[in-house]
Amino acid sequence: EVQLQASGGGLVQAGGFLRLSCAASGFTFDDYAIGWFRQAPGKEREGVSYISSRDGSTYYADSVKGRFTISSDYAKNTVYLQMNSLKPEDTAVYYCAAYRYSGSYYYPFILDYGMDYWGKGTQVTVSS
Repeated sequence: EVQLQASGGGLVQAGGFLRLSCAASGFTFDDYAIGWFRQAPGKEREGVSYISSRDGSTYYADSVKGRFTISSDYAKNTVYLQMNSLKPEDTAVYYCAAYRYSGSYYYPFILDYGMDYWGKGTQVTVSS
């Protein structure tokens, strides 16, 4: 059974940090990208960051660039999202998703379309 398990969320004060983990089982990351998305109450889901298995390339939304770092440990089939300098506007449910390469990793992520697997979310709350 394919599963993505997101964990590591919690309550933190503004300026603090959290590290989210996305652990995969039932498949390996070969030829996949793992993306992090978030959805705040009353807002649309937005892509935060992704990392590709093909060449390790990464992408960050402008809103998190310079504060968040995505990394992977393929031996553990796990992707991490280190979130530093957290802001109240980072408060959301964070989801990880996996999708195969289909000519681009960027467009499926930006369009939030064609994800193969989704994990259940983990709540991140940043207090001011």
